[in-house]
Amino acid sequence: MSRIEKITGRAVPVVGDDIDTDRIIPARYLKEITFSRMGEYPFYDERFNPDGSRKDHPFNRSEHQGATILIGNSNFGCGSSREHAPQALARWGIQAIVAESYAEIFTGNCTMIGVPTVTAAADDIAELQKLSAESPAGQFELDLAQMVLSAGGRTFAISMPEGRRKALLEGIWDSTSLLVANSDRVKEVASRLPYMTART
Repeated sequence: MSRIEKITGRAVPVVGDDIDTDRIIPARYLKEITFSRMGEYPFYDERFNPDGSRKDHPFNRSEHQGATILIGNSNFGCGSSREHAPQALARWGIQAIVAESYAEIFTGNCTMIGVPTVTAAADDIAELQKLSAESPAGQFELDLAQMVLSAGGRTFAISMPEGRRKALLEGIWDSTSLLVANSDRVKEVASRLPYMTART
């Protein structure tokens, strides 16, 4: 697993409170059995009309293609707990999210795939969204070691739960990889558990 300390890139503003997981990834795409095509679907119903024509959405705008940092508002990722939502954003290209607040399950699912979800003050979020909209080529740098976000010649304070921050910085955010890497220890512990031994 890789350690995640800094994420640098352009930002895309997604303005609005209470953007739920059904808006991030419409329910009809949950039937796919892998995440391989999830990058095609984020905000799909807000990006496309029923006939496939494009709407005006930040994820459709040419100046935001290749953005790696999403700037959201309050209660981002609320609604159902579907893990497809962070997968869709990550596979589109988002490597970090900055918002005022999040739904707890959403931010946990993001951490599990190595996507930091940090918070910032509402006034700072408004400024960051303005910067990303008016100067889409501008570079943003999210620093988890220093807990700051730098953009437009300014530095903004950010925060996140220390346990998640530590997991990202130490590269222990992927629990599946941790289990695989420690499979011998898992088997050794399992062999000592009475309910794991075969009954004769």
